[in-house]
Amino acid sequence: MGSRIEHRAEFSAGLAAVLAAVSGEDALRARLKELGGDNAALLSHAVDGDTVRYELRHGIAAQRLPQAVQALHRGDIVVHRKQVWQRSGDAYTGKVDVSVSGVPGEIGAQTFLTPRGERVEFRTSGEVTVRIPLFGGKIEEFVAQQVTNLLAREADFTTSWLAEHA
Repeated sequence: MGSRIEHRAEFSAGLAAVLAAVSGEDALRARLKELGGDNAALLSHAVDGDTVRYELRHGIAAQRLPQAVQALHRGDIVVHRKQVWQRSGDAYTGKVDVSVSGVPGEIGAQTFLTPRGERVEFRTSGEVTVRIPLFGGKIEEFVAQQVTNLLAREADFTTSWLAEHA
């Protein structure tokens, strides 16, 4: 059983503006530049009607990892993140799949952009699973906390982006 990830944010903008702020190519590049870590990159981005797909790479230098993680993983960590957003009625739903180099496990989540009057709610619900005997649970907890922190920082970035671009 993995460690849960739950995050919620609200934005004061319309659905189209929020979707562009969380999945638009320019917004993603700017977000990665600010928050993506070492060697961050937008690897692919495609829009097909009401569907947006993209893949990101995040990097974490080995020296920035906690000692417990360094003991189990040598070198830098590279995170590959694939996101799909698809229109669902008057909202968008999404799916996120994340893999971490050298770590046997995965992160999977469902994402939701839902209009709430003059605001849009962005919700993420997922799970971190690490298959390492004895230490997997501790790594899952660490990764889940780091993902939740990143989601909060991304929400702050999105609020700023919307203030400048919406």
